[in-house]
Amino acid sequence: MRVHSAKAEIVANVWKLVAHEGQVVEHGDVVAVLESMKMEIPVHAGVDGVVRRIVVNEGQIVQEGDTIAEIG
Repeated sequence: MRVHSAKAEIVANVWKLVAHEGQVVEHGDVVAVLESMKMEIPVHAGVDGVVRRIVVNEGQIVQEGDTIAEIG
């Protein structure tokens, strides 16, 4: 099984985790919302699948390219 990583596109704060481990998601579903400079940035699932692992916590600062969730 191939695992896809939903990644942060910008340095930001993890404002809200929308998806949870074990949840079925479809391509384009929001798995998390980041906050940077008062803007909300959604992180979308890039594939259909099951959220295998949430890698971050709400309130955590992430860097561009950091994995938010693994979907397989």
